[in-house]
Amino acid sequence: MKVHEFTLILTADPNEEEADRLYSIIDDGTIATIGGVPQIHFHREASSLEEAIGSALENVKIAGFDAIRVEIEPQLLVHKTQAFQTEQPL
Repeated sequence: MKVHEFTLILTADPNEEEADRLYSIIDDGTIATIGGVPQIHFHREASSLEEAIGSALENVKIAGFDAIRVEIEPQLLVHKTQAFQTEQPL
């Protein structure tokens, strides 16, 4: 399995109690509010990026939150695309 890095942008900023609830469910993410935007940055191990994001969204929902957007740094996406291309048989 590979580690996938991405950020979920939340619809609400968790208070201290809610952050504790989130951390009790996730152990591979960091909660932050940057520029007034609540988010969780993940380093999630999964067989695919789709699986990693799906399971993170599910965990966030279980904790009582919703995500409005998923962000992936462009250089990470380029790296993943290049790695995928080199793994393909010619």
